[in-house]
Amino acid sequence: MSTRYKIEIEYVGTNYFGSQKQVKVDTIQSKLEEALCTLTKQNIKIILSGRTDKGVHAAFQVAHFDCDYNIYNNGKFLHSLNGILPDDICVKNIEEVSKEFHAQKSAKKRHYCYTIANRKVRSVFDRHVLLYPKPLDENRINQALSYLIGCHDFSAFKASNSQNPAKVCNMYEAKCIREGEFLKIHFVADRFLYKMVRTIIGTILMIEKNSFNPSKMKEILDSKVRKNAGMTISPDGLVLVEVIY
Repeated sequence: MSTRYKIEIEYVGTNYFGSQKQVKVDTIQSKLEEALCTLTKQNIKIILSGRTDKGVHAAFQVAHFDCDYNIYNNGKFLHSLNGILPDDICVKNIEEVSKEFHAQKSAKKRHYCYTIANRKVRSVFDRHVLLYPKPLDENRINQALSYLIGCHDFSAFKASNSQNPAKVCNMYEAKCIREGEFLKIHFVADRFLYKMVRTIIGTILMIEKNSFNPSKMKEILDSKVRKNAGMTISPDGLVLVEVIY
């Protein structure tokens, strides 16, 4: 009888075409399945808590898989697994869970953070942030973000080429915190639409660049029209921080 395992993963998404398995390209899922199959000698299929786009990172992604291999009989399993995986993917924890647990369906909330380096000159350490040289006002940004909190139709921030008909999300938290030269913009919601966070960030920068009233965010949200929002910004600064069950 197979056992269900939950794994907690972190990764730098720069070199991958997103988390979800695709044909003939490297993804987080494909690399994890290859490593697990090598160790267990079984055909392992993992279920992620949700997909992250090409170039997006994760500090805490969750997945589950079923297999007959007794992982706990191999005391070095986690060490061996990370030894097989590329350096930019790491499994931080593995544990047995009940068959009722589902990495995607059991998740209640997802927490993302987008980091902006708000200074004129780049740094050699700016690998996973967006450099924005013009001054940004975190108070104005928080005013704009406040209009996103609650249950809304987020069609205005959804990628126009998305095939998923879903459009409603419940945003529990949207806030900007300044830490010196860095702005960290946090989002907690029950779900996120395709490229939604990156488009919201692009909209914030559009509002700031043009000195629009922060209520412009509500106007765009209520319009439900993608072309009214800002550009979809680079994935460099986006990290999946936590999946909440």
